[in-house]
Amino acid sequence: MRLTRRQSLAGGLALLASSPALAGAGTRHQAEQAFAALEARSRGRLGVCVLDTGSGGAFGYRMHERFALCSTFKLPLAGLVLLEADQGRLDLDEVVPLVEADRVPHAPVTGPHIGKGGLRLIDLIKAAQTTSDNVAANVVLRHLGGPPRFTELLRALGDRETRLDRLEPVLNLVGRGERRDTTTPLAIASTFARFTTGTVLSAPARQMLVRWMVETDTGRLRLRAGLPPDWLAGDKTGTALAPAIKDKINDVAVAWPPGRAPCVIACYLETGQASESISSEDEKIHSEVAQIAAQML
Repeated sequence: MRLTRRQSLAGGLALLASSPALAGAGTRHQAEQAFAALEARSRGRLGVCVLDTGSGGAFGYRMHERFALCSTFKLPLAGLVLLEADQGRLDLDEVVPLVEADRVPHAPVTGPHIGKGGLRLIDLIKAAQTTSDNVAANVVLRHLGGPPRFTELLRALGDRETRLDRLEPVLNLVGRGERRDTTTPLAIASTFARFTTGTVLSAPARQMLVRWMVETDTGRLRLRAGLPPDWLAGDKTGTALAPAIKDKINDVAVAWPPGRAPCVIACYLETGQASESISSEDEKIHSEVAQIAAQML
């Protein structure tokens, strides 16, 4: 009898549900098989990392391969600004000017303020995280010192893979095999963990960043859709739809299961086609990745 990919995935999930959490290589192999089935269904390439912050252990699929960051860089950007403020090098109440030259597509918060003054730095990083405002991200990046400075600061925190080279929106134009504006699922999961569950930030800054993640609505149909309803979770999405590249539908979520240490799930999906809109099937792959992760944990 020949099984469909959907039946294979269902069987893998059933096996995972009956297995002890992180029971060993066999269980992880079952998770890898389930992720591979999702990748086959997408007709593209899937990268996943599930990081248990309690044990420090991680499992996934293609988690050492490079994928386009897209807007998932905006959570680390906000974290770096908060870190610089913690250390007295930036003032979150400083008003950063917004001029016409800053205008790029997708500016839901900053758009009405362009050419009419500016916004506080704290308002800009919140807009970049919660609404993925591209003008806010670009202006904050320049204020921080540009993409090279962003990468340098991440290196100082131990992230050896994530790199930013350009501004929005061109940073989304990442071809197969390109290193610019990329990360690996393991590297970005570790970086999200540092900012949201570690001691890199002061407690007030960390709590504020987590609150912004939870308030973010852009990923409600992605990873968070597959997590148990009693898990507190926040995320940052990244999406690229352009004729010259394959669709990129990304999400990184941090979740707090009741009674246990937080976990980070990084999911990077490069589909096999170029589309004009986000496919519900692509977002469903994210939710199924989260289901597998939750059962493993």
